[in-house]
Amino acid sequence: MKVIDTNIPDVKIIEPDVFGDARGFFMETWNQREFEEKVTKGPCRFVQDNHSKSKKGILRGLHYQTENTQGKLVRVISGEVFDVAVDIRKGSPTLGQWVGEYLSAENKKQLWVPEGFAHGFYVTSDEAEFVYKCTDYYNPKVEQTIQWDDSILNIEWPISDNSSPLVSEKDKMGNKFSDDIYISN
Repeated sequence: MKVIDTNIPDVKIIEPDVFGDARGFFMETWNQREFEEKVTKGPCRFVQDNHSKSKKGILRGLHYQTENTQGKLVRVISGEVFDVAVDIRKGSPTLGQWVGEYLSAENKKQLWVPEGFAHGFYVTSDEAEFVYKCTDYYNPKVEQTIQWDDSILNIEWPISDNSSPLVSEKDKMGNKFSDDIYISN
């Protein structure tokens, strides 16, 4: 696999080796040893896999947990999304910065979103299936949301036609980045 640095050093783009011919393709989507050697540079344990399906124009996020913080290895198995990770680690030199990457079934890229980041995605295809591994269990009691359109973060979502994305009621009520939402690293 090829690991690509982003403008936030701890967030990585992973391009798997894909072997294909007229019959289809094969790729390794997960390898513990390589991931720890090339991405986290140390131990990493995943405890939960998740799978969601969404229609075009849906925006999910920006989610994080104040306890049981989760690192996420994310990818798309059908369709395309614009995936975003926002650094919310208190004292981090990249606090408040974000990385955005198109993930699709076609490009087969994965994004490593470490603990201490808020995460969200916007569906750009007719529909998308999004799968991800988590380093800690989902805990709804400590889940929080930052508003997707927070003016301080100024995320450049690829929303077309000056329309508003479809957002859940919970996500509409998200915090502002300025509301001291930072996670201790």
